[in-house]
Amino acid sequence: MVSSMKHSLRIVVLLILFFFLSQVIGLFVVSKYLQVQEVSKTDLLTNETYIVNETVALELPNNIARPEFESSTAFIAYLVAAILITTILFLFLVKFRTFMLWKIWFFFAVFLCLTVALASFIPNILATAIGLILAFWKIFKPNIFVHNITEVFIYGGLAAILVPIGIVNVSAMIILLLVISVYDAYSVWRSKHMVKMAQFQAQSKIFAGLLVPYKKEKKDEVKITSKGKVKIEGIKTAILGGGDIAFPLMFAGAVLKSLMIGSLFYIAFFKTLIVPLFAGVALLLLFVKGREDRFYPALPFLTAGCLIGYGVLLLVNFI
Repeated sequence: MVSSMKHSLRIVVLLILFFFLSQVIGLFVVSKYLQVQEVSKTDLLTNETYIVNETVALELPNNIARPEFESSTAFIAYLVAAILITTILFLFLVKFRTFMLWKIWFFFAVFLCLTVALASFIPNILATAIGLILAFWKIFKPNIFVHNITEVFIYGGLAAILVPIGIVNVSAMIILLLVISVYDAYSVWRSKHMVKMAQFQAQSKIFAGLLVPYKKEKKDEVKITSKGKVKIEGIKTAILGGGDIAFPLMFAGAVLKSLMIGSLFYIAFFKTLIVPLFAGVALLLLFVKGREDRFYPALPFLTAGCLIGYGVLLLVNFI
């Protein structure tokens, strides 16, 4: 029954729609920074040269450099280390209540990702200008509409920076999803530091993720309630964290990259949508079955949805 759901039916539908839209747009953005090219390779044993098709990463706008990795293991270690270091730094911000430093930090991250995402649709100079305006609007003059519209594009920009890197493949992303899922579960259910970080973001009125408001309430307060919802300026608001959008998108981007070799783009794109479709179903089940009075880490459920979706995709290709 709807009354037992973690959120109301309207809120659940909107969160799922925003999630799926961010995946579709994100995949399109990633595809704009990938190109299938014929590459010459030499067999070290026979010394024969042969031609293969490979996906090649296209340059990012404004000479933004991608990080370089020697192996998939290095890529996974880099991201895990980056998340842990970022978490530690963020907890310092929480402890000392440095809201402005968080806003400045988040501003540059939003500006970078928005610029990369928008540059896949419009010229670089225009993307940079619009990215700057939207980032300033989002951080310093926030409202729900601008917040969610930018969130839909931000994670596509992030995925476009990382996914086209040569050593980023489906296997590496599966391992990363599993590792991050364990971390997400621990940080919500055991250490609970993810809850503290969400509360800090709510109080700063800057949240990395989707926000869908309920009806406005009388009380004017800013906090995350014991029922797993946020109250921002008296508006009870349902949330979905940015990582819950970014990591499934990166996995789907790696799947798309693998399918682009030997397939027409539109076929590869629509096949890849099987992954976010199943991830969305997993998220829907979490919202429907989840209790209103509990916090839940979404990534373990989303990871399960991604892996089931990928299994279905492999089955479709086999058939």
